[in-house]
Amino acid sequence: MNGKLPGTIEKPAVHEETETSPDRLWNVVVWNDPINLMSYVTYVFQKLFGYSLEVATRLMLEVHHEGRSIVATVEREKGEYYVGRLHQYGLQATLERQEG
Repeated sequence: MNGKLPGTIEKPAVHEETETSPDRLWNVVVWNDPINLMSYVTYVFQKLFGYSLEVATRLMLEVHHEGRSIVATVEREKGEYYVGRLHQYGLQATLERQEG
């Protein structure tokens, strides 16, 4: 016998660093698609993130020419919020862990 009482549940190991620790940042990535107009994508970036026309245009052009752009780097919960909102606007977006 292993020395444990029947029906005893062990607590899982707790890790010091969790997915939500503040030093773990996530990239919100917007992907190019053949559907949305460039002006609409620029508008969404301004409306959702509060970017100036210049910044929103630069990010939109990066999506258009490179196929993707990191439009925000934030904590995971906020990143999930942004991805959901971008989907509501009809844009393709994903969340990826920031490297480094």
